[in-house]
Amino acid sequence: MLSNVLNDPWSIKEADLAPLADDAARLRFALHYAALAPSNHNAQPWRFIVDGTSVSLCADRTRALPVVDPYDRELIIGCGAALFNLRVALQHLGLGYAITLLPDHLDPDVLAQVRVFQGARDASLASLFDAMTERVTTREAFDIEPVPMDVQDELVQAATAEGVDAESIAWAATRESIAELVAQADREQFRDPRFRRELASWIHGSRRKDGMPAYSAGVSALLDFASPIASSVVRTFDLGSGAAAAHRRLVEHSPMLLCIGTGEDNPSAWLAAGQALERMLLTAVRRGLCASYLNQPIEIEALRDALRRETGMATLPQLLLRIGRGPKCPHTPRRAMSEMMTL
Repeated sequence: MLSNVLNDPWSIKEADLAPLADDAARLRFALHYAALAPSNHNAQPWRFIVDGTSVSLCADRTRALPVVDPYDRELIIGCGAALFNLRVALQHLGLGYAITLLPDHLDPDVLAQVRVFQGARDASLASLFDAMTERVTTREAFDIEPVPMDVQDELVQAATAEGVDAESIAWAATRESIAELVAQADREQFRDPRFRRELASWIHGSRRKDGMPAYSAGVSALLDFASPIASSVVRTFDLGSGAAAAHRRLVEHSPMLLCIGTGEDNPSAWLAAGQALERMLLTAVRRGLCASYLNQPIEIEALRDALRRETGMATLPQLLLRIGRGPKCPHTPRRAMSEMMTL
């Protein structure tokens, strides 16, 4: 039934599901869409433990990024995005759900318990179904065409519908200040040899199921590396200057920046941020837009507060994105479901 999906997880389509599939089979099918969610370094840090018509969404700490994400904040945000995809797929397939977040105080790896049943359909979620297989992260430059204000408002509302704060940043002066924060964060991160080694391991061209192997060629061209990406990242101490300049140009020429924030800074807030992120991204896809991440200032505590002040947010920044119309890019690779799901 899912032979094509085994070769290309992004090729999944509703026709792959048996017409008379029961609720348990529909849940397992929906998890293929959950696994298409974005995650930092495309680490895919989730595990699904299925028991009939229930599934536990768990953090896979073996896929953590201890240097850039020492508290697993971005790991849990990625799991929140997977949870939102699961909600969309279940609603499209005619299933309702009951979700308990952080159900086990003795096991912090269990982030959510989802039980499915026949229930009412939320059209606002179901309408995002097709966007899940179309969403890509675009690291190339965007067109200069501005994002209309009504679309900016729609993207902000998509995020805030999940209970977070969100701000659209369109003023050129503010974008320039944020670009400088991104550049400063790049320089600081690349000065750390641990950061360079961690990044190198996830963008190495030998990766086939996860990470950002396609990014290596783009970064090489962007920063004019003379040697393979892995050795350059690990060995070149002034690489941060090139990354800073490149990312600054991307920020300054992005028609829209969007920052997502939360009042708290804990796993519950990070799950909310992840769900808000994916709801906003899928809404952007429906508007012909794409996005990429500029989270570097958030990953450095001293710059995170500076970013909060620049955006005018009263809450803690969790994600910073640039949004616009960009070239069509390939999807990032995905692991096999057999590696992510336990029955």
